Amino acid sequence: MPHNHTELLEHIKSDMPSDEILQDLGDLFKIFGDSTRIKIMYALHEDEMCVCAIAELLGMTQSAISHQLKTLKSANLVASRRDGKTIYYHLSDEHVKSIIAQGYEHITE
Repeated sequence: MPHNHTELLEHIKSDMPSDEILQDLGDLFKIFGDSTRIKIMYALHEDEMCVCAIAELLGMTQSAISHQLKTLKSANLVASRRDGKTIYYHLSDEHVKSIIAQGYEHITE
């Protein structure tokens, strides 16, 4: 005899976000699919840094780092502040810090 899933499905449908929200969520996770961006976010999880420090840390050009930071900023994962001529980057909020920390904890268990 087949299961009656009507109640379960109605409950889930009532809580299901819109397709647009789910698309945005998928796009957010795509950003985490690039190892360079993950390295940048992990470094920024530790402390704020300027482009030249991130480039030196990762052994990459400042141009390559700037390109990745632009992607991260457009996704609101990274923010910046100016101090004189230098721009310092940091993770945009506690949510992003939590995602990085929980992801790291999950894979190292």
